[in-house]
Amino acid sequence: MTTQIISIVGKSGTGKTTLLEKLITELVKKGYRVATIKHNLHGFEIDHEGKDSYRHKKAGAFMTIVSSPHQFALIQDVDHDHTLEEIRDSYVKGADIILTEGFKVNSFPKIEIHRSALQRPLLYQKEDNLLAVASDEKLNTDVPCININDAKSIAGLIENKFLKKSRL
Repeated sequence: MTTQIISIVGKSGTGKTTLLEKLITELVKKGYRVATIKHNLHGFEIDHEGKDSYRHKKAGAFMTIVSSPHQFALIQDVDHDHTLEEIRDSYVKGADIILTEGFKVNSFPKIEIHRSALQRPLLYQKEDNLLAVASDEKLNTDVPCININDAKSIAGLIENKFLKKSRL
């Protein structure tokens, strides 16, 4: 069975990472194995100058893997911005659910974060596979609007819609 992907989306500064942390905690408490994928258009460095793996990569290694008894990391050059499907199918093993952040353009179910103080319209509609809106104000939407601070209810929505079926 293919692992379901749910995207946490919204404008910068709305609290996507904070909500994602809370959702991970809630789902793990319920016994689910959660994987996350973060998209960064600007590139990133996960290794630090002077470390052996950093030196391997800077010397020209196409791929560097760091392995320990408790963690595994892969740093690999790529020739294109991978789709969520490519990442899931190539790298994610053993997860019950994948939560993503930063992938605004995709066909997977989305939970949009909305903050009233930013005074911005929603990015998505139900037709865009919008599952719910997490907001600090009640919005009139065609999907559930859940309080942004109620991670337990948002996790429950994810569980009821996608995870309980997979355990039957």
